[in-house]
Amino acid sequence: MTLLERLHRAGMREVVTVQPVTGGLAALAGIATRRAAPPVFVKAFADPLADDVFVAEAEGLAALRELGGVATPEVVLADQDLLVLSVLRARPRSEVFWEQVAHLLAHLHLSTTHPRFGWHRDNWLGRRRQINTWNDDGFAFFAEHRLLRWLDQPRVEAALDAEDRAALERLCDRLPDLLPVRPACLTHGDLWAQNVLATADGQPALIDPAVSYTWAEVDLAHVWSTSPPPEARRMFEVYAELTSLDGDWETRMPVIQLRQHLAVLAQFDDDWGAADQIRAVVAPFRTRS
Repeated sequence: MTLLERLHRAGMREVVTVQPVTGGLAALAGIATRRAAPPVFVKAFADPLADDVFVAEAEGLAALRELGGVATPEVVLADQDLLVLSVLRARPRSEVFWEQVAHLLAHLHLSTTHPRFGWHRDNWLGRRRQINTWNDDGFAFFAEHRLLRWLDQPRVEAALDAEDRAALERLCDRLPDLLPVRPACLTHGDLWAQNVLATADGQPALIDPAVSYTWAEVDLAHVWSTSPPPEARRMFEVYAELTSLDGDWETRMPVIQLRQHLAVLAQFDDDWGAADQIRAVVAPFRTRS
C-alpha cells in the first residue's frame, strides 16, 4: 500500500500527491501535498511493526517539547499505520546554528534530571523495540537494556563471534570503572545529524526520537560518532562549557556509542562499519592465551 493510499485510508482525503524523500534508514517517507492546506511530512513502515510505533514516537516528540523546551514538528496524525507531521526546514550550514543546538541540548539535559533510568513505556529505535524498564542503577540499565539486549539478534550473532560477545559482557561488568557516575535526564536517544532540522525561523528542531531518562552523553556520543558536519564542532565546545563537562569526555564516546553500533548491526545488512567499531572497543576485554 502506498503512502497516498494510507493517508486516504486514515481520512486525509485532501492529500493529492506524495513526493518520496530520502535520508532515513528504517521507514518510507514523503512530503504530502494537500488541497487548501500546507504540505505535511508522512512516514510509514512497508510492513507495520507494532500498533504503538508511531504513537510512542509522537509521545517522544511531545516529551521533548513540553519537558525539555525543544522545538519539534507538530503531530498531525499518529496511528498504527503512519505518522504525519508538520514540515520542517533543512538545517543551515553554520557554526551559529550548531551553537544554538548546544544550548538546546544543554537545556534539555540540565532541566530534566530524573532519579531513575528508563521510561514509563518501551518505544522504538529504528525497527527494533527499545527496552526502557526502570532501574535505579545507570550502569545496570545501560548494560542490560542498551548493550546486552542486542546479543541475541540474528545479525549480531552472525557478525560477532563468541569471544567478541564475551568481551562485551566483560566490558559491561567494568562500566563503573570506565564511565563516571552521572544522573539520568531526558534524552532524544537517536541524535545523529540527520535528525537535526530547523524551524521556519531557522531555530534548531529535532525529529525521530527514541526518548528515555538516561545519561546525557548518550546524545552527545551519537552526534560525535556519526560524521557530523565540520561546522558542528563548535557545538561540542559550547555544550562542554554550558554543562561543565570534564576534559575526558571524548575518551568515553566509543564506549557509550556501542549501544548505537549494536542497534545498527542488529537491523541492517550494511552495518557501515559498526561490527568493526564494536570489535575495536571491546578488544581490551578479550581473553588472552
